[in-house]
Amino acid sequence: MAAETALVTGASSGIGEALAELFARDKSSLILVARSQDKLQALADRLAKAYGIQTLVIPCDLSEPGAAQRVFEAVMAAGWTVDCLVNNAGFGGMGYFDEIPEAEMSSMLQVNIVALSQLTRLFMPGMVARKRGRILNLASTAAFQPGPNAATYYASKAYVWYLSEGLQTEMAGTGVTVTCLAPGPTRTNFGEVSKMDTTRIFQWNSMETAPVALAGYNAMRAGRTLVVPGFFNKALFWASKYSLWAIVKQVMKNIMQPLGPRKTA
Repeated sequence: MAAETALVTGASSGIGEALAELFARDKSSLILVARSQDKLQALADRLAKAYGIQTLVIPCDLSEPGAAQRVFEAVMAAGWTVDCLVNNAGFGGMGYFDEIPEAEMSSMLQVNIVALSQLTRLFMPGMVARKRGRILNLASTAAFQPGPNAATYYASKAYVWYLSEGLQTEMAGTGVTVTCLAPGPTRTNFGEVSKMDTTRIFQWNSMETAPVALAGYNAMRAGRTLVVPGFFNKALFWASKYSLWAIVKQVMKNIMQPLGPRKTA
């Protein structure tokens, strides 16, 4: 495999860390982006020692406006070229839409939608000019149906899926491919942080990070548009696609529990 450089956001843990390991195994140089500099540096040191690769650490909070531009400028200043972009960073949260703090909702949209879109827009022109490039966007099975009780998160992941589908078609003939990885519940700290770990969907079905990352990595390498790892997750995709929408929404409302009583004045 020709030498290349991959940029992975949300690389300090979970699926992002597993993806970084796969790139390192194939001798790709790595640009690692996440909030925690200590975790990033520890990962970079481990992968550099294990696989003999070059690494660049860019600590950055993608929930901050302008963060994508700062990442791009840091990469340019270091003289690196991005051949593979992995938009893995993202977070979720549960709650009644009208009761979620505005700052929390804005941060989620900033990371899940705005930063992902801006990073793609910033690095894609270089890929097109070089006539080669791979983009892997992390969505979720949440993208396939509305998510009452977590409506903003579900909607943000639907955006990632639709953006990826549109760009994959738009990029035909350029040498650049766009792949969407849509995992279901995965054994990372996401469930605990988002408070979704007590919902039925997390209790029924949860995959390890390694097979999820490998499915996305292989699909990206093959230039596939969408990959849904796991039998249960594939079944959910097809069930959502062909079931009555009203039934799907009610089922999802029941699955995305528990929530406390709605606040009253």
